[in-house]
Amino acid sequence: MTTGEKSIELHREKRGKISIQSKVPLRDKWDLSLAYTPGVAAVSLAVAKDKALTYELTARGNLIAVVSDGSAVLGLGNIGPEGALPVMEGKAILFKELGGVDAVPICLDTQDSQEIISIVKALIPTFGGFNLEDISAPRCFEIEEALMDIGVPVFHDDQHGTAIVVLAALSNALNLVGKSLKDVKIVFSGAGAGGIAVARLLMTAGARNIILVDSRSAIHTGREDLTPVKMEMAKTTNPAGEKGSLSNVMRGADVFVGVSVRDLVSVEDVRGMANKAIVFAMANPDPEILPSQAIAGGAAIVGTGRSDFPNQINNVLAFPGVFRGALDIRATKITVEMKMAAARALAAILPEPTVDMILPSPLDRSVAPIVAKAVGEAWSESQQAATTKGAAGVRR
Repeated sequence: MTTGEKSIELHREKRGKISIQSKVPLRDKWDLSLAYTPGVAAVSLAVAKDKALTYELTARGNLIAVVSDGSAVLGLGNIGPEGALPVMEGKAILFKELGGVDAVPICLDTQDSQEIISIVKALIPTFGGFNLEDISAPRCFEIEEALMDIGVPVFHDDQHGTAIVVLAALSNALNLVGKSLKDVKIVFSGAGAGGIAVARLLMTAGARNIILVDSRSAIHTGREDLTPVKMEMAKTTNPAGEKGSLSNVMRGADVFVGVSVRDLVSVEDVRGMANKAIVFAMANPDPEILPSQAIAGGAAIVGTGRSDFPNQINNVLAFPGVFRGALDIRATKITVEMKMAAARALAAILPEPTVDMILPSPLDRSVAPIVAKAVGEAWSESQQAATTKGAAGVRR
């Protein structure tokens, strides 16, 4: 029986992966009067008078919505909200198991950006945050940007979860091969949500030579077929103006980051990379190149998104801790500083990484609390700095 067949059998047996469990007993009428009527009326009146009490008197303070329209699910593409639901349930159990965060999957039967934005805003009274998931580019950028200042954390995991984990993995991998982020040539296969977000965070961390390659060719300012987001990236990446196919621009590259589709990279492509090359082939469920082939091509370190190969580079190492930290500190948004702090904390968990273990296991229960602490501290520092700056402005 294949893994897929066994998974279908499991989901059918359990009728999905999540359920709702009561925090309070209902043993007698007294319990009922406290949890429901008449006692709950006092709770409702208190919350109506002070909406912030939802974080103390309801589940909101530890509850997030995992929102998807099913337009870009894993490597499966636009399979719709029903097709997305098993994945969102999976995210919900990972939030709970690894971060202690309660999560509800919400799969929307619309792919209209403005409608999705309106729906999320309408759900704010119920949830302490929103994890956007599997929404295709470029709509995901528009949706997230419109939701950045709604007063609760919003995090598009395909973008920022991927970026945090790749930065952590690359930091450790570069240290192992004796190279510096500011000096290496990094080639991306995939210029969608994940690729662009990873590139942006790597540049924030100091990367200077990144080339994004989409389904047509390398992205550069001379191309006339670019979306506004890709044109923006063209202006800040590919400093040498390299053109052509993925194979062309991979020549001499120190790092390959794949966030696209299977079987795009050959052994010869890897062989043409720089000495001690790093290959992160993260297309799911099948990578751009298999680890055995990348190693045959001379790669020093290889990572994928899969759990059955060494060096799994997976968002699960980021999002439970990011939301745990944001909820604990009552952050109103997820900032770049919080993402950078999460990446640094994740990279530091392994005191002595190896070529076959550049990141901790996704099932390591210590990861989320460590990431959460770093995220919370970054938010507190940014708020303290803003307060200090504001006070200095007033004194002037």
